[in-house]
Amino acid sequence: MGLLGQPLGYYDYLTFVALILLLAAVMALFLFLMGLPGRIAIKRNHPHAEAVKIMGWMGFLAVVPWVHAFMWAFHDGVTVDMRRGTDEEKEAIRKEIERLGGTVKDEYLPKSDDAEKS
Repeated sequence: MGLLGQPLGYYDYLTFVALILLLAAVMALFLFLMGLPGRIAIKRNHPHAEAVKIMGWMGFLAVVPWVHAFMWAFHDGVTVDMRRGTDEEKEAIRKEIERLGGTVKDEYLPKSDDAEKS
């Protein structure tokens, strides 16, 4: 006897197989998405690829850490303190900040010749 007292037929077994295949496909999709930030970071030679990979796997259930890992995978990961950078780099940063409509900090403003001589 099967469900509701009726014998199981061909279509019942076909339905069970389809549900199992659907469950397997959903699981494969979850596994693919969980590992995606780590694979992206490794492909892009990210200096913190292992941390991105772990955060992708561990943060998937909470969603927010996974999204952070996904964004982090695309970040170059190299932090440069521009206060000690070259004048050309400071000029490029200043132009970019102005282009974006932001306020340029004093440390990025061009130096006047009078200030350098004194």
